[in-house]
Amino acid sequence: MKSNCLTLALASAFLAANFSARAELTIPAVFGDNMVLQQQMRVPVWGWAAPGAEVVVTFSGQTKTTRAAADGKWLVKLGKFAASFTPQTLVVAAGETKTFTNILVGEVWLGSGQSNMEKPIGKQPGQKNTFNAETELAAANYPNIRIFKIEKTLAATAQKQLPKNSGWQECDSNSLNTVSFSAAEYFFGREIFTSLNVPVGLIESSWGGTRIEPWTPPVGFQKISSLAKLAVPVVSTNKISNTRPLAIYNAMIAPIAGFALRGALWYQGESNCSGTNDDDYLTYADKMAALVGGWREIWQEGNFPFYFVQIAPFKYASGKIARTKSIETLPEFWSLQSRATRKIKNTGMVVTTDLVDNLDDIHPRDKATVGHRLALLALDETYGKEIASSGPVFRKMKIAGDKAVLKFENAKGGLKSKDGQPLTWFTIAGADNNFIPAEAKIVDDTVEVFAAGLAKPKSVRFAWSEIAQPNFYNAAGLPAEPFRTDGK
Repeated sequence: MKSNCLTLALASAFLAANFSARAELTIPAVFGDNMVLQQQMRVPVWGWAAPGAEVVVTFSGQTKTTRAAADGKWLVKLGKFAASFTPQTLVVAAGETKTFTNILVGEVWLGSGQSNMEKPIGKQPGQKNTFNAETELAAANYPNIRIFKIEKTLAATAQKQLPKNSGWQECDSNSLNTVSFSAAEYFFGREIFTSLNVPVGLIESSWGGTRIEPWTPPVGFQKISSLAKLAVPVVSTNKISNTRPLAIYNAMIAPIAGFALRGALWYQGESNCSGTNDDDYLTYADKMAALVGGWREIWQEGNFPFYFVQIAPFKYASGKIARTKSIETLPEFWSLQSRATRKIKNTGMVVTTDLVDNLDDIHPRDKATVGHRLALLALDETYGKEIASSGPVFRKMKIAGDKAVLKFENAKGGLKSKDGQPLTWFTIAGADNNFIPAEAKIVDDTVEVFAAGLAKPKSVRFAWSEIAQPNFYNAAGLPAEPFRTDGK
């Protein structure tokens, strides 16, 4: 009898504890004091409560009511709000009450990728500071820019909650430095803030040395038939690593999926370019499509803007970092990144061939210009400012005698040599496909390419080397994309 009573008591205690856990009002950690909510869009707010519980969400004069489903999940969508610098309060009630204060309404962006996105303004172990780090940090007093950093973690399945994060913080030199917030994303956000005069929220989810596959959700891989096999979930926690497909997405993206934002920034590719599998990098354009398509699917906000950074010149092969590659591997990779921005709607790419301070360092220190060029894309394409946001992009070629005559997009206002010297890093080939150094001259809105002794040119390449740092720009001072006329 005592044994039966003890069993019953333990069972009752277990059920009570389980019900208590299920009944607790839980809201994802991406919601918090000091956050920024996205303006001019419906704002989802979600969480978990006791099954069937009434949930009431109140913000800025709006009140929305729903009931938790059988599994405890609930979601409401607040109506659109105008940008506001006035601190407001979000209240969620379901038996108990959660209150979040000092909330602004403005523009929200997610920044992600590997170490060049992760690199902060200040000192990072094993790396040099970004340029003007002390001055930039001292001047970083922007309380209406709010930052939220997701810390590194992995998961075998898609998680509901972020176990590690900085919480939303007002941006100043202390918070930027304490959480080691992304320099590129900060400089982007600062320009959006000063240009639009609205609050800005910045979410960083990055991890140095990672490939694109661990960041991609299963639905993204499933959209690309050749990549569908990568959608297989991790079956054992013993097999989780930051190289495994889905593993970072599960822990560092899935818990924030649905949080209203304007768009995403991406700075990654070095690990895919330098991998030991000789041909693996050739699938990068498809993997970009999987990443972007997957994120857009799980956010359910349509084809939101997705702006990314073309990786910089670096001695991958010539420096023996990746012995199986050639000095043409990186420009081939550049062409895949260029292809991705042509293939995927509402995307844009920043060129960085001119931002390298050391070809032996994979982390260029000029993150202010990276952030500025990302901001140009957003201000032009997303916010309709109609400004120059991209450098010359090859459009077509015709052969005129012994010259190849090239036409470019983004040439409004003219083309130029940045340093006033002859254009560099052009090569040309005839029918034998033997590429030799070429002369290149700007003639009106075209570039004429030719080489002594080559009477019948067939193909042209530009910046086709991993160490290429050319001087070909448009009038807006933006560098040309590397290209080849003999490729896809």
